[in-house]
Amino acid sequence: MAAIEQAAPAVDVAAACRALGMPRASFYRHRARQRRVGPPCPPPRRPSPPRTLSAPERRQVLDLLHGERFVDAAPAQVYATLLDEGQYLCSVRTMYRLLAANDEVRERRQQRRHPAYAKPELLATGPNQVWSWDITKLKGPVKGTWLCLYVILDIFSRAVVGWTVAYRESAALAERLIRQTVRKHAIARDRLTLHADRGAAMKAKAVVELLADLGVTRSHSRPQQSNDNPFSEAQFKTLKYHRDFPERFGSIQDARAFCRAFFAWYNTKHRHSGLALMTPHQVHYGDTGAIRTARQAVLDEGHRRHPERFVRKPPEAPAPPAAVWINPPAARTVS
Repeated sequence: MAAIEQAAPAVDVAAACRALGMPRASFYRHRARQRRVGPPCPPPRRPSPPRTLSAPERRQVLDLLHGERFVDAAPAQVYATLLDEGQYLCSVRTMYRLLAANDEVRERRQQRRHPAYAKPELLATGPNQVWSWDITKLKGPVKGTWLCLYVILDIFSRAVVGWTVAYRESAALAERLIRQTVRKHAIARDRLTLHADRGAAMKAKAVVELLADLGVTRSHSRPQQSNDNPFSEAQFKTLKYHRDFPERFGSIQDARAFCRAFFAWYNTKHRHSGLALMTPHQVHYGDTGAIRTARQAVLDEGHRRHPERFVRKPPEAPAPPAAVWINPPAARTVS
């Protein structure tokens, strides 16, 4: 408000309020209040309570706490020791208050300091630019037994580009799957980013060295942030909510047979809601233009026959997104 009033002789009130993002009504209301009651008065200084320790008494307590006898003792221990010796200086809370005023109260134990993890921001404008991979558990033949499904997913097309089922999580198995998938799709060096969470297999030395050898950039989710790996999580949900997904798998061979059929269906038959109802393979291999043109021709014919059924505008076949993000950067407003 003061800034607007100082600028008022040289700047129009409306322009000043607009520059500061303030409604003019707020300015006029504040000015009317100032004229009515005058400038705000500073709050009166609170008098010191009569029971407050005097400066010499505070110094005496601090000297005692800093002394060799009590330098490593907690205030409660000091308080009890002095009472047993027939001496009372102040309460335990007052000792803590005096120490805090001198910035001498902190956790004495060495606490683990967690590093600040940066939020991954990954952009894919075409296939084979960013892959996401993860491992999920599949129930085995009896209670308490599990199988591990490894899946590598292209985030732009949602196509599953590599998968395997194993008995356990293993860095060696992950390394083999990544190597085979990169070779299968002929990924050039420095063209691919591989994103994963922070599981043991994902951060294993063998996997890190493999990605360096292949020229693949590593990316990891923040700890306990499932939203940093949304495409793999969503794909696992599609898998486990499929109508044919069993309660348990009788063997690892059963699991592999199911996944083989499921991923063939998912890549070539499943019309993905995030891809304008096209299949992952159609997007991955660049067939979207022809498909959209054919769909638009059908919609145009429907509109020609019954234009009254389309109230707002002629129908338009949607296109899949041209860019896909993991954690898009927040929009920055220009002041």
